[in-house]
Amino acid sequence: MADPSDESPAVSRAQAEDAVRTLLRWAGDDPAREGLLDTPARVAKAYREWFSGYALDPDDYLARTFKEVEGYDEMIVLRDIEYESHCEHHMAPIIGRVHVGYLPDGKVVGISKLARVVEAYAKRLQVQEKMTAQIAGCIQRALQPLGVGVVVEGAHECMTTRGVHKRGVSMITSTMLGSFREDARTRAEFLRFIEVGNGQRR
Repeated sequence: MADPSDESPAVSRAQAEDAVRTLLRWAGDDPAREGLLDTPARVAKAYREWFSGYALDPDDYLARTFKEVEGYDEMIVLRDIEYESHCEHHMAPIIGRVHVGYLPDGKVVGISKLARVVEAYAKRLQVQEKMTAQIAGCIQRALQPLGVGVVVEGAHECMTTRGVHKRGVSMITSTMLGSFREDARTRAEFLRFIEVGNGQRR
């Protein structure tokens, strides 16, 4: 019996599996051969997981905040949030890490919720620059902090497995809002905390 979550208003799971069979034939193989018989179902299931972020509202994760922080007003940083995404240009994997920081203005959020926000945006077809801005914007909307900083590192398989075939290359993007943009000292403190690209952390 089909899982109702496998259906969408526009495309059924059966249609998705037929599309995979078409791609297999276009690639030059036979979707009816034994080794590929279950591939369309497996791919459809994998797509449902890889792109599950479309069914999530990242703002919901930050809806519950806490004000009882004993006056804490220093920077909060969560670094090395691993993510897996796919580029919207070639649907190839993007694998990397996100570092998030904010300067609270009276309220904070559970740190696991920040990781869930990253996951919700990553589990969509993405452009790294856009994802970076989306994560920062979500935190800014929900917490209204004095400042937000988001740095994203990503290795793009669309560059390593096709086209220029350059391995070992990573892309770094950042979005700085509020005091992270306006105050060089705040920005520098955040960047020291995360130490991106200096080889000191694994």
